[in-house]
Amino acid sequence: MPELPEVEALAADLRERAVGREIDRADVTEFSVLKTYDPPLSALHGALVSGTSRRGKFLDLTCAPAGGGAALHLVTHLARAGWLRWRDSLPEAPAKPGKGPLAFRLRLRDGSGFDLTEAGTRKRLAVYLVTDLWQIPGVASLGPEPLDAGFTTEVLAGILAGRRTQVKGVLRDQKLIAGIGNAYSDEVLHAARMSPFRLASSLSPEEVADLHAVIIATLREAIARSDGLAASDLKQEKKAGLRVHGRTGEPCPVCGDTVREVSFADSALQYCPSCQTGGKPLADRRLSRLLK
Repeated sequence: MPELPEVEALAADLRERAVGREIDRADVTEFSVLKTYDPPLSALHGALVSGTSRRGKFLDLTCAPAGGGAALHLVTHLARAGWLRWRDSLPEAPAKPGKGPLAFRLRLRDGSGFDLTEAGTRKRLAVYLVTDLWQIPGVASLGPEPLDAGFTTEVLAGILAGRRTQVKGVLRDQKLIAGIGNAYSDEVLHAARMSPFRLASSLSPEEVADLHAVIIATLREAIARSDGLAASDLKQEKKAGLRVHGRTGEPCPVCGDTVREVSFADSALQYCPSCQTGGKPLADRRLSRLLK
């Protein structure tokens, strides 16, 4: 799943490729992808791409309509299996609905543009066209951005305080902190040398401060690695840069212990026992606790 660093890089890549160009057309080939209907996608015809940005895991293309009026926001959430693929040349004919990974296409007047694709059968990729970002429920409910100046140690302490939930779940909850998903929560907790099942409310002020610093450092490092990369290179870069996530059975790059995994119904987490759980493996079941 693309998370904050990858979506930030996608926004930067599109800023270079699309800003200042006129939109020719927008086509939906998977009808479940489009979550809004007013304004219609036809409102994008002739609009000028004026900017790109990110909010949490949402990618936002700001567009100035051809006839004037309020700016349009073409917003995408790539979900677990979605991706953006830039094309220097796209067919003039509208994209047609049909089986396959293609879900949405935006074509610019010069023939370039991008496709949104989604692998697998569980269709969660979402596209919105709105005049106000806060019309999108997922955007309106987002927690603070972890790289904003306002995300202080005190703010993180307030999020964690009194929560009898695992710190892993807090980091992934978009209503509490925007943009961190399964992969970077694993990376943050490994760098902080903290068990993913540690109760959020149990962290001392010193541990909260350390966790805050690690969150910022981990995300900034990932963004720096992605700086200047095209969309086609981001997946490989993310995979190469991860230390424990997705590396079950490999040696921990810090201590050499074997990276282990806890599997859930629709996801899994990875961690290093020596770095994070005092050398004790976590039981591989949903309500895991340290083995005695």
